Amino acid sequence: MANKIPNSVIGAVSSVIAAHYYSHSKLNALFMESGAPGDVPEGNCEAKCASWLKRCNDDPTVDALSVLGQLIQKFMDHELSDYFPQIEAGQKRIRDSLSKNQLSYQVNGYVTLAGASPATRTLVDFLRAGDFASIEAEFDRAVSQLDRDPHAAITAASSIIEALCKTYIETFDLEMPSKQTVVPLWRSVQVHLGLNIDPTLEDDQKRILQGLASIVDGIGAYRTHIGSAHGRGVQPPSIQVSEARLAVNASHTLVIFIMERWHAAKTPNPFTGTSPQRQMTDY
Repeated sequence: MANKIPNSVIGAVSSVIAAHYYSHSKLNALFMESGAPGDVPEGNCEAKCASWLKRCNDDPTVDALSVLGQLIQKFMDHELSDYFPQIEAGQKRIRDSLSKNQLSYQVNGYVTLAGASPATRTLVDFLRAGDFASIEAEFDRAVSQLDRDPHAAITAASSIIEALCKTYIETFDLEMPSKQTVVPLWRSVQVHLGLNIDPTLEDDQKRILQGLASIVDGIGAYRTHIGSAHGRGVQPPSIQVSEARLAVNASHTLVIFIMERWHAAKTPNPFTGTSPQRQMTDY
């Protein structure tokens, strides 16, 4: 029963998701892509959502919480906007319902049990532990969405950057920016990363980091423009798969760079006895 979706969560999610998408075809595609089993249930949008989630609970071959996480990922990772206050209200309603049932939503589509065993790991755990293989798997998930939903792939990639920056800031006890979106988060991390002290390379590395800052800015803008168009009856702006792939791959490069600098700092240099981070100056 540990991976079952509580009835109150089914009610909250069905109501919020049905009102947000307000389209049978969109809901059908969303449930199918999330791994919900069986044919499309009958009924209106909200009834359909509830029936499909209950079916996930009834099917012993389905991890119902995993399906739930994938189902609500795009909505829960949605960039908040003053234009669509109902999204923030919907996110809060889902989080509150999960919390009342000792569940929580983690960025990038994870619904986890409170007090779960150490074997249950989230994106933040992967980042903090320097688990490169699991982060690669997260980006593989984003890449797998490119052809059918490039907007979701960009949102997933942006969410990984955001989670990485927040985890980095918390780990090193840096000041968290008041606006916790991807661009100000990256600025806080960038200052702390440091550069090679060799004056011959310093200017070159500054140029590269400035380029990475532009990548973060562009991905954040992509996510904002794509996310703000997800209101009822509004079509998201068109984007080519190749453009989305560039954004996801650039995000991957940035994340791996930060993780390598972060976790290399934990390993003493065999020649100097100091950590690599002590050999850098701030940017």
